[in-house]
Amino acid sequence: MTDCDDLDMLAAEYVLGTLDAEERTRVAQRRQADATLNDLIQAWEARLAPLADEIKDVAPGPHLLERIEQRIEELEAQHDTRDNASQQADSDRATADTGNVVQLQRRLRFWQWGTGLATAAALVLAVLLLAPLPTQQEHEPFVAVFQQNDQQPAFMVSVELPSRELHVQAVSAEPLPDKSYQMWIKEDSLGPKPRSVGVLNDNLSLAANALSEYSPELLKRATFGISVEPPGGSPTGQPTGPAIHGYLYPATRRL
Repeated sequence: MTDCDDLDMLAAEYVLGTLDAEERTRVAQRRQADATLNDLIQAWEARLAPLADEIKDVAPGPHLLERIEQRIEELEAQHDTRDNASQQADSDRATADTGNVVQLQRRLRFWQWGTGLATAAALVLAVLLLAPLPTQQEHEPFVAVFQQNDQQPAFMVSVELPSRELHVQAVSAEPLPDKSYQMWIKEDSLGPKPRSVGVLNDNLSLAANALSEYSPELLKRATFGISVEPPGGSPTGQPTGPAIHGYLYPATRRL
């Protein structure tokens, strides 16, 4: 990944809201002195803002806020009632509890803010909001956005790397008459030509196990493409129509 790609991804995460509070503050300060970063942030804001007009607000479950607040109170109560006789052990556990409280408070803020987000942002935030807290960093979902130039994203793809579970989500893309969308993967170890991942079905999705033969490390290095092909897919085994490309990036990361 080039420095430019890395900076562009940082700008995208800032606009999508996937950075934690400390990271967001650092990026906000950095953009004041970094014209390139500031321009990339403004470009992503302009690119994603129109999506907010295309979706309806989705209300969370009626008891979600109550459960989050109750869990925060339980963790805080546990912290306040520690036994003084085991101060060192309590200190270690308190650190973990405090981390959980911060995570739950962050989720609460995301929930309150997330109802007005564009579809692209909602897909990423859903992972952070609804998934259990990850115990290892490799369990982070990886996400790719497929779009042409400055147009609205056509597709978003997420992959759970340990299981290689694939999810394809159409954003602005729609079924085409007498045409099919086909997904491809390309990585140096696979040879000079792209390999087909599969032809998207009528719902513009693919089987969840379509990437099961590839290792997580290969998937993190690979380039992915989605091309427009004749009905049923490419007749040559290679992309024949217009294609858009993307790379997998972690949905959450540290600066």
